[in-house]
Amino acid sequence: MTSIIEFFQTYKILSTWLAPSLIVSGGIVLGMIFKQVVHSRLKKAALKSEWEGDDVILNAVESQIILWFFWAALSLALRNVEIVEPFGLYVSKFLIIILIASITHAAAKLIVGLLDLWSKKQGGGFPSTTMFTNFVWVTVYIIGLLVILDALDISIAPMLTALGIGGLAVSLALKDTLTDVFAGLHILLSKKVQPGDFVSLDSGEMGYIQNITWRNTKMLERTNNIIHIPNTKLSKAIIKNYDSGDASFSVKIPVGVGYNSDLDVVERIVMEVANELHQSMDETNKKSEPAFKFRGFGESSIDFMVYFRGNKYGDQNPIIHEFVKKLHKRFNEEGIEIPFPMRTVIQRNES
Repeated sequence: MTSIIEFFQTYKILSTWLAPSLIVSGGIVLGMIFKQVVHSRLKKAALKSEWEGDDVILNAVESQIILWFFWAALSLALRNVEIVEPFGLYVSKFLIIILIASITHAAAKLIVGLLDLWSKKQGGGFPSTTMFTNFVWVTVYIIGLLVILDALDISIAPMLTALGIGGLAVSLALKDTLTDVFAGLHILLSKKVQPGDFVSLDSGEMGYIQNITWRNTKMLERTNNIIHIPNTKLSKAIIKNYDSGDASFSVKIPVGVGYNSDLDVVERIVMEVANELHQSMDETNKKSEPAFKFRGFGESSIDFMVYFRGNKYGDQNPIIHEFVKKLHKRFNEEGIEIPFPMRTVIQRNES
């Protein structure tokens, strides 16, 4: 008799939970199918469209698709199951937390992606920096946490009051850190420097801006050394930005020839070498032609200057290197002298 009763109890439990289990399992399977079939086709179609925002939207929701199908299936399955209180209330709150947290994460990815897209179209790179990205993530997560607390009927007014008082104390204790944070935001929004720019500071440092973090700006020197500059000092520094506006860079090469040289021949040969170099080298700016100007009478030579324009700072080194080699070779072939410095010394014998 006891075994029969246990059998019916087991059958009742299985029949009660079998349908919900199948619904939940079916929801997960549907989510996987939707992600692999529908979502993947939407991504392929989005790649062909001119608007890049659809790629951002699809990437933002991709990681949450299966979770949303699971959540919907679980909510549907629990409607037909009687759960003893207060467990039913706990399950309901748990589902609310999961849904809001999932939407918050997808919204954060969406906002960061759209801001990055907008920034690229505006010519700025600040959302791609660690500082701005973290700021957006933290802000969205805080809003999501407040929504969860409000959905759970937890009053957030005392929290906001406590955060206000505590925030005042923290701001006094972390004054230097907060100063660097707001200085970093000022640098990003004013576009004084941006990641990828080559800059030189009034203190003598030169390098490429790699990233702007909460406290420091990371700069990579051409010698491959990393310099960490506090944001406060960078915001106050006098900065020469070689990449703001027109990134092309003027290259000036001084040369001198002997006083017995035919200056018309010198000018012709120099411009032939310069134009040949201008056409053959990728570092030269093709929109700007080389130029030639005599500068004056030196102590032992007639001095002139040759002007190129590089695409960016640093291109001057290979341009100067190749020009000196080719011009020296042509001068030797044409018999044009590049004189050594000479002085005339007059010795007087007063005895």
